[in-house]
Amino acid sequence: MTKKYDVYDIGNALVDIVTEVDLDFFTKNEIEKGVMTLVDEKRQAHLMKVIDMKKSKMSCGGSAANTMIGVSQFGGSSFYSCLVAKDELGKFFLEDLRRNGVDTNLRVEAAPEGITGKCLVMTSPDAERTMNTFLGISSNLSPDNLDEEAIKASAFVYLEGYLVTSPNGLQAMKEAKKIAEKNNVKTTLTFSDPSMVKYFSTQMSEIVGASVDMLFCNEEEAMIYTGTDNLGDAREKLKGVAKHFAITMGANGAMIYDGDTFIGIEPYKVRALDTNGAGDMFAGAFLYGITHGHSYAEAGKLASLASSRVVAQFGPRLEPAQVKKVLGDLIAM
Repeated sequence: MTKKYDVYDIGNALVDIVTEVDLDFFTKNEIEKGVMTLVDEKRQAHLMKVIDMKKSKMSCGGSAANTMIGVSQFGGSSFYSCLVAKDELGKFFLEDLRRNGVDTNLRVEAAPEGITGKCLVMTSPDAERTMNTFLGISSNLSPDNLDEEAIKASAFVYLEGYLVTSPNGLQAMKEAKKIAEKNNVKTTLTFSDPSMVKYFSTQMSEIVGASVDMLFCNEEEAMIYTGTDNLGDAREKLKGVAKHFAITMGANGAMIYDGDTFIGIEPYKVRALDTNGAGDMFAGAFLYGITHGHSYAEAGKLASLASSRVVAQFGPRLEPAQVKKVLGDLIAM
């Protein structure tokens, strides 16, 4: 039976502020490079004063929002449960989300008072992205923000690993997974960031439970979570965690496990400018692929090509013309 939505997700609603910084910026401002760090409003306000806001780009974001937009851009249908405040950034977020074809549970008129979350995404000359995030009202995201009917009407529920940092968010993830499993909806999880599996491994294991249908992670996250020091051992241990999984390996492509066989996905060589959003796009394009009749190998190829185009530019998303070109280039290969 065809479902109304290919993917349902609950995640942090954050306005992304993407900017370029030099390598000295991290030392000067005592920022841990290459990971996502939660900060309070005062700290983020300070950082926004020392970056060049005029050269920064703003968009609705948060990892899972970028993935849902990716699903939608390729022609899939997605639903995003989130929480923004009744402020200008909240209005901006919801308008941008809908402009990109993603359904949501929220209307700005019904949004609570507070401050909408923001993520300062700092891209350095080595193309690595570093994030400092103030969750704002998104830290109150809870099971109350789930849309049970939308979950039932979806082929997959996508769980954002970043939510494990909040007790309410963790509970929302558990409840979403419970509703999905009760209604034969497949569950997929992203580890989101090495810091999530390093500092919140217990909470992440609570979400995994017996297993998830699909897991997305990079090689560092895979090794940290499985307590191994090489990818070969990590991927074998992940078989006990997920029925299927995708391990992204940057310039080396990706490894897909389809439940039976390991499939190597070749990389598409590009000059990397900004890794922000690459994993999000990989997951979005892959989920679009497997919900639209493509094999795991075909979906992996699409995801690899799409994410390579993301890292070759600044910002976590592709323009509609770029998405069309990705699909055209894939057919021509």
